[in-house]
Amino acid sequence: MKKNMGTIDKVIRVAVAIVFVVLFFTHVVTGVLGYIFLAIAALFLITSIIGVCPLYLPFKISTICKKE
Repeated sequence: MKKNMGTIDKVIRVAVAIVFVVLFFTHVVTGVLGYIFLAIAALFLITSIIGVCPLYLPFKISTICKKE
């Protein structure tokens, strides 16, 4: 797959994932919502690592800055 995530997008996703994990492990968010937060954090981390967001593909969105 062609990469469609820029650096800023990746950094924001990693930051949100870290916040979600911290909220879960400090017991601020518990129960089902806590597990949903963990799942979203995992998805954010995976998409940041591979550089492809599946939700961007059908809409042909790319956050990669193109230098002219």
